[in-house]
Amino acid sequence: MKSTRIAFFMLLLASALPNAMATTLICPDLATAVQVGVCPTDEQLQYTFTGYCSDTAKAYAGETDACTDFQLYRQMKNTALWESADGTFDAYVSCDLPKEQLLHAKVSGFKVAKKSKQTQLICSYPEGVNFIHRTREECKLDNQVDCAANPESCKASCQ
Repeated sequence: MKSTRIAFFMLLLASALPNAMATTLICPDLATAVQVGVCPTDEQLQYTFTGYCSDTAKAYAGETDACTDFQLYRQMKNTALWESADGTFDAYVSCDLPKEQLLHAKVSGFKVAKKSKQTQLICSYPEGVNFIHRTREECKLDNQVDCAANPESCKASCQ
């Protein structure tokens, strides 16, 4: 009977242990990033431009800046989904950005943001590229450093 209680207690303790441990995350090395979405064709963009810009709710909300010119709309919507090699971070990247330029980009900033109940770890790269990790855990930066100078030291802990 006593050994059963001890075994139950040990099992309960072991199941709670992973939740108490912090997860450390660093910004991904884009050399290993993978494009997982396809770039839209100009025909698809033209078709969605018509539908997007005819949405009266957008007009009433004042969200029609991209509707004044197809090139503005194309710049906003001509993107594809990319992921870090481990799938932890993702980003919508402009299809006009050369792949080689993206794969050689180095992290320039790292921040934590809250969006409702969601925490976002945002890794910034040149050309406005932001790879984001989304979680419901609480996260904080381990230290405030210049990520561009020392990317390996840009870490966040989540638990």
